[in-house]
Amino acid sequence: MTDLKKYADGLRWRGNIYVALVLSLLLVMALYSVSRVAFYFFNTSFFPDLTWSRLFIIMKGGLRFDLSATLYSNSLFILLMIVPLPIRFNPVYQKTLKWIFLIVNSIALAINTIDFIYYRFTLRRTTLTVIDQFKNEENLGKLSLRFLWDYWYALLFWIFLVALLYTGFRLIKYSGPQLKNRYKFYGFGLAAMLLSIYLFVGGARGGFRGSTRPITLSNAAAYTETPNEIALVLNTPFALMRTAKANVIKKVHYFSDAEVSKIFNPVFMSGDTGTFRKDNVVIIILESFSKEFVGIYNQGAEQGQYKGYTPFLDSLISVSHGYRYSLANGRKSIDAMPSVICSIPSIEVPYILSHYSGNKINSLASLLKPEGYYTAFFHGAPNGSMGFDAFANMAGFDHYFGKTEYDNDKDFDGNWGIWDEPFLQFFANKMNTFQQPFFTTFFTVSSHHPYNLPDGYENKFKGGPKLVHRTIEYTDYALRKFFNKARTMPWFEHTLFVITADHASAEIQLPEYNSAWGYFSIPIFFYHPGQHGSGLTNEIVQQIDIMPSVLSYLHYHKPFVAFGHNSFQPSTVPVAFNYLENTFQVFRGNYLFQFDGKNPKALYAFKKDKYLKNNLMGELPDTTRSMENYLKAFIQQYNNRMVDNALTVEGSQIHQ
Repeated sequence: MTDLKKYADGLRWRGNIYVALVLSLLLVMALYSVSRVAFYFFNTSFFPDLTWSRLFIIMKGGLRFDLSATLYSNSLFILLMIVPLPIRFNPVYQKTLKWIFLIVNSIALAINTIDFIYYRFTLRRTTLTVIDQFKNEENLGKLSLRFLWDYWYALLFWIFLVALLYTGFRLIKYSGPQLKNRYKFYGFGLAAMLLSIYLFVGGARGGFRGSTRPITLSNAAAYTETPNEIALVLNTPFALMRTAKANVIKKVHYFSDAEVSKIFNPVFMSGDTGTFRKDNVVIIILESFSKEFVGIYNQGAEQGQYKGYTPFLDSLISVSHGYRYSLANGRKSIDAMPSVICSIPSIEVPYILSHYSGNKINSLASLLKPEGYYTAFFHGAPNGSMGFDAFANMAGFDHYFGKTEYDNDKDFDGNWGIWDEPFLQFFANKMNTFQQPFFTTFFTVSSHHPYNLPDGYENKFKGGPKLVHRTIEYTDYALRKFFNKARTMPWFEHTLFVITADHASAEIQLPEYNSAWGYFSIPIFFYHPGQHGSGLTNEIVQQIDIMPSVLSYLHYHKPFVAFGHNSFQPSTVPVAFNYLENTFQVFRGNYLFQFDGKNPKALYAFKKDKYLKNNLMGELPDTTRSMENYLKAFIQQYNNRMVDNALTVEGSQIHQ
């Protein structure tokens, strides 16, 4: 007991090795915070509207990214400090640790300081794309020396930071071992190491919740009001490390600028002369909701016996404007957010995880807000899950409503968020308090693995061969109850509803959906009370068509950038795009064309050839060539605009 008491006392002693480790890491984080303030003062002209209160929020948010960068860059130092061996207290070992700590963090601070200046040229934190950018520079050494000469004051500031690092680390002392008993020393050491590893993982990934993805560049938007502020929240070592494994979008030049715009141009110059229609807009994104689950899309399947699992959606689609060939642009929830709200698809890497997630973008929220719309995003998951709150902020939504705002954990499913039924009721009631017009987006959670149901509902929804089917029935039921409530509210008759899914489910019952088109088949339809549509048309639609279609419906007059097309305009040729297994896919008319980035791979008449057995490239060379040109133009516009930060009309004008 005496040894245990001494060990407990030692934990509060300034010479304890674990206290020394924490103080060392806090020292680095403090220097990152100092650097953040310096970054702002070095570049104040780029943040003219930043207030002290906003800077405080940015500083607070930046701590998450500083902690992650500090842990990643000091992982070797941390490991050598926590390994439960007596050698840790050897003077030579300690001196080695000292130089590892000083060298690693001096380099990290140097990289961070370089961006004080380089930011002025790129307007974003440096990512690993810088390697490709300068790899062919033969006079890189000369350029670097010139950079140091011209910006000597940044070099001087880095020397100041290193001096603080060195001085601060010298003040942190530890000695030991404090437990003389061998068994207690190794026992406590092993327990402390395991705890340290657990804390390391949580700190490095930005949280401990299973529903929260490791933080990436786009999460910085949660603490900002404008895209340019993202650079203030981040630090450069974090930006480099988080993009180390991400595919890098690079410029391509299949066509000249004039040629590519004739084939595909994402800048919409509206010629609409109609009066702007200030209807409310409500988008509902259904989690993992394959088109396969919806009976109306699959009439005739299983010898006409297949009914699907969505009786309410079937009835709603029959009076809506729907499409028989409706497709997602990606396979992940994080692909859906920019696709549906901003008309930005994901190519090779999800946009939210890309090096360019801090680009200035236009969205339904940002475009409708100047027209007097209140905007809000609803997601029943714990706030921060999937980085949706950050992206909603980046996209310009006024408010985000999540599990925290719902404020009743009795309705938490224990895994992903608030059950769909109560959260949809919350959604309806909340919209009833909004001033019209409003634009809202709702993201469901219940049709997600492990496909559980609320208490008391286990026998209500029988489902089908797959466990997911009963949760599909539950969400369909929750939607019915939502619309029943919404119909009683004054805003309902003046609202355009758009219902879609984030992506198709991995659970497949009908064999034809186990295909390159089936993997992306989801419902997309538009419903307006009192303006009954004709059900399903034999056309193609995709998620990135939602934004331009909604804006067209409202008679929006101003120009904007969107990679989709207006599905309400008969003169436009319906097209859909997605990316699968290193293959670009484009759907147009009756055909699906596949391309590997260099060469055509296949052409299928996918509407008839559901299992994609017959490659028609040799039989239809003109169709193949036409679709290849369109796809190349699409890729060129996407890649080059992404790299040039030209995803808005203003950006397009700058980079023309």
